[in-house]
Amino acid sequence: MKTSISKLQWSVLGILFVSTFFIWSIAFSLERDDSLLVAFLDVGQGDAIFIQAPNGTQLLIDGGPNKTILRELSEILPYHDRSIDVVMATHPDKDHIGGLVSVLERYEVDMVIEPGVRADTNVYRSFQNDIESFGIEKVIAKRGMLLVLDKKNGVYVHILFPNQDVEEWDSNDASIVAKLIYGDTSFLLTGDSPKGIEKYITFLDGSYLDSDVLKLGHHGSKTSSSIEFLRAASPEYSIISAGKDNRYGHPHSEVMENIKMINSIPLATYDEGTIRITSDGKEVSLQSTTSQ
Repeated sequence: MKTSISKLQWSVLGILFVSTFFIWSIAFSLERDDSLLVAFLDVGQGDAIFIQAPNGTQLLIDGGPNKTILRELSEILPYHDRSIDVVMATHPDKDHIGGLVSVLERYEVDMVIEPGVRADTNVYRSFQNDIESFGIEKVIAKRGMLLVLDKKNGVYVHILFPNQDVEEWDSNDASIVAKLIYGDTSFLLTGDSPKGIEKYITFLDGSYLDSDVLKLGHHGSKTSSSIEFLRAASPEYSIISAGKDNRYGHPHSEVMENIKMINSIPLATYDEGTIRITSDGKEVSLQSTTSQ
């Protein structure tokens, strides 16, 4: 009798194991489809963009001003996922790298990409110290560089700016401008680039700037998003990453008027919360937002 019970127990355990494995296999297969996820995270007055390629490779661009980024990442990443493949800091202002210090301390990061501009601030020094102390590979972004996120599916980030040494530049002027491409779809990401840099990039790249989604420069400030640049980008969606009732008055009415003139749909984190957009390589789709 004991032998029969023992065999029955092992049979039940075996069935449970196989069932559990089958369920998790289905779950992971559903997660790892052919979709690219681009999430513009609600970090208040700042920028943070989380990107996950179809193969699971992850890129975080900027981290907002503080530890709010950790809460936002916990909403997107599974609890057991404590690694991010690449972190890109578009420039060293606190509202872009303040939260990255916490990210480097909480997540295993393989590579950090930055423009090379210096800043005399405590948060910049902390960021650089963490890169060194954790042994993270550091790459200085230069025009023409390609960051391949998913070779099989053809997902990559093309660096459009800076095109030279920007070590002593104004931090906003030195912002990394990059185009994320997946098949026939693309996202243009501009950091805090001002109108002068927009004009220069438009001159160099022209129609190549055409994108489905544009992350507006400098949180919708009137120092960025000229009508000429917006026309060149011609996005279906224009993303504004800014805090609600912020003291800077972002986004500026002039920028909102420019967005209207090009018939683009404005989406703001202060209204929508985190904004999730997916791409199947043929078209982009606006997913659910996380308004609070």
